[in-house]
Amino acid sequence: MDFLHTDLETLHEQLVNKEITAVELAEATLSNIAATDDTYEAFITVMKDEALAEAKAIDEAGIDPDNILSGIPYGIKDNLVTKGVTTTAASKILQNFKPIYDATVIEKLRANGAVGVGKLNMDEFAMGSTSETSYYRKTKNAWDQTKVPGGSSGGSAVAVAAGQVPFALGTDTGGSIRQPAAFNGIVGMKPTYGRVSRWGVIAFASSLDQVGVFTRTVKDNARVLAAMAGQDEKDQTSSDIAVPDFTANLRGDIKGLKIAVPTEYFGAGINADVKTTIKAGIAKLQELGAEVEEVSLPHTKYGVAAYYILGSAEASSNLQRFDGIRYGFRPEGVKNLDDLYVQTRSQGFGDEVKRRIMLGTYSLSAGTYDAFFKKAAQVRTLMNEDFQNVFAKYDLIIAPTTPNVAYNFGANEDDPEVTYMNDVLTIPVNMAGLPGMSVPAGFVNGLPVGMQFIANRFQEETIYRAAYAYEQATRLFEQVPGGNK
Repeated sequence: MDFLHTDLETLHEQLVNKEITAVELAEATLSNIAATDDTYEAFITVMKDEALAEAKAIDEAGIDPDNILSGIPYGIKDNLVTKGVTTTAASKILQNFKPIYDATVIEKLRANGAVGVGKLNMDEFAMGSTSETSYYRKTKNAWDQTKVPGGSSGGSAVAVAAGQVPFALGTDTGGSIRQPAAFNGIVGMKPTYGRVSRWGVIAFASSLDQVGVFTRTVKDNARVLAAMAGQDEKDQTSSDIAVPDFTANLRGDIKGLKIAVPTEYFGAGINADVKTTIKAGIAKLQELGAEVEEVSLPHTKYGVAAYYILGSAEASSNLQRFDGIRYGFRPEGVKNLDDLYVQTRSQGFGDEVKRRIMLGTYSLSAGTYDAFFKKAAQVRTLMNEDFQNVFAKYDLIIAPTTPNVAYNFGANEDDPEVTYMNDVLTIPVNMAGLPGMSVPAGFVNGLPVGMQFIANRFQEETIYRAAYAYEQATRLFEQVPGGNK
């Protein structure tokens, strides 16, 4: 099964017309994963038995002609809990953890007939931008296996970009969907905070985490998001705002759309060729009828510092539950309860997770709370005000997704600050709870470049409308790994 040149609509037609059964599609997907994953190392766990059982049940019930996801296989980031299937968040501390329930997004996709085929690699507890902090695997970029795939949802991005699955789920705390989507030349959507339930997401930073979607095309992305979005009584932060048909306005027409281009997103530290590629993309949007003006988001420069204070503070609180008592890894030969806690966390967590726990605990301590955590929260408010000032006059913000293209493994291992700065263009969207999506914009030295579409809260429709017009005008989704670049 060639997912690199097949969209959801075509797969759905083949299933409805009985050209292929759900079981045959699942078997072909699993065979392809088995044949290719030694190259990419995208999967931590393959759900062969579960996938074939679900596909068989769907065939017996009959493919739903009105449900485009009926019988469609997909991949799941390994921080989304799956009932009875090992869920590790790419950490040693959860190496044998089998949840007793499904995340809400998994329940919703199953209700729509989608078939989960495996759990995908990631940075440990979603803490990282390269997927290198995983305890289990070293996921490779789909275009060049000597390069990082991005992160933290690196496995999800690679599985889609390499054609292993037609879509995959990820989470985005500071760019963890959009950045790997950019590095692998696919579409990655981080919805508005509250648009999708977080119930069943192993938390990193609860006020920033959001579940989203990786696909090869904009329309496929819109269809999957519509299926998994909506209010969830189990998640008090999920919104009751109605979920529209995100595909309704995908006509290729963006005449009169007002686009803002922030000067801060094209400043020092952004690769010159990336800037040129994105400016060419903006010019294409103008050709299609959009009105473009430069604007300022003056507090952008404080985003990374504020994010790592707030995100790490929330992480230090969320990760207290991993103590070796109730579930997960427990070391042998401990002397007492205190030693159990110390050894569990010392041996079970990787260096990056420990680093963020320590940073978060420090910023929440009595002597530093006002100087760090409180100040970072105030900066977050100012950043949100910047965005609202722009969205009072404009429909969309367009910018690069990342300051560079994918780079070599280990390039920044001695300087985590450099890695942190790779999220400088994506973090502000999470800080303000906005929707943002990365769409392929071209190539630099044979590696993909992503263009970021940002809208006001719950305006995903506007992002999809503009991104679809751009995608159809450029046809960049037709270029795939191993093909012409």
